[in-house]
Amino acid sequence: MEDQHTTANFSPVQEPFQPGEEIIAPPETEGAETETGQGRGGLSLLREIVETIVLTLVIFMIINALTGRFRIEGPSMKPTLHEGQYLLINKVVYKLHPPRRGDIIVFHHPQDSTRDLIKRVVGLPGEEIEACNKQVTIDGMPLKEPYLVHLGGRCSGRIELGADEVFVLGDNRPNSDDSRSWGGLQQSLIVGKAWIAYWPPGDWGGVSHYSHSGSATAQRQRTGAGDD
Repeated sequence: MEDQHTTANFSPVQEPFQPGEEIIAPPETEGAETETGQGRGGLSLLREIVETIVLTLVIFMIINALTGRFRIEGPSMKPTLHEGQYLLINKVVYKLHPPRRGDIIVFHHPQDSTRDLIKRVVGLPGEEIEACNKQVTIDGMPLKEPYLVHLGGRCSGRIELGADEVFVLGDNRPNSDDSRSWGGLQQSLIVGKAWIAYWPPGDWGGVSHYSHSGSATAQRQRTGAGDD
């Protein structure tokens, strides 16, 4: 009896999916989803960069509209301020109230609009003022100026200020181009109030103004001038 060998071809049997078994997604599907996620992440990052740039520009424009920058040249405001200092100027404050006696302001030169000067307000609209013999008098009364070190300089003669004029002087009286030379300053020429000294770093801080509201003399002057 001959042995008969039968060759059988076996095909893999694919068992039916059983409940609870985990189906793994094909590798190519994962790759497609990953690429899509990376694309969205890149667009999101780009959007954030653009938003940051736009916000920075808006903030810069707002600050630039509200403030100015000024470099002091010359000795006319010594010892309060000195040459080479950089200041921030508040350009909004005088839209809220008029200049006050003792304020340090930046303004366009009344005889040369291409030049800006920085001085202190000592006389207010409607007052009669005279600066002579190391003394300022307002409506015939002496003005106390404890911030002064350098006194003297030329005399102004008596000047009656108009309804829209202030009288400005440098703290370094012998070396200052101010109202003694060209009279009252129109308030329309004022750029703003000196606010912060930011350079050099050792001078960082608020600019030192002086309030005359505490003295009896100033109170009488303020009442006569209608100053707030």
